[in-house]
Amino acid sequence: MAQKGKSIQKLNFEEAMEKLEKIVENLESGELSLEDSVKSFEEGIELSKLCKKKLESAENRVKKIVERSEGDLDFELFDEPEGETNE
Repeated sequence: MAQKGKSIQKLNFEEAMEKLEKIVENLESGELSLEDSVKSFEEGIELSKLCKKKLESAENRVKKIVERSEGDLDFELFDEPEGETNE
């Protein structure tokens, strides 16, 4: 299954989850060939890793905000992990 459109690394969390859900549906349907199933599974693993990375990044940002909530809120810009963008 060739990656079309945006590269996986450029997807936002919601887009990655949507693609991952579609892959799961396709795999569960049992209609894919073995080769397509393996390719879909590989893409799903990459999407899963991306989602985990984005969730961890969001969690760290929230933790920093909460830690500062004892006093004045102090927002700072965070460096996005390499290859990650806010769209």
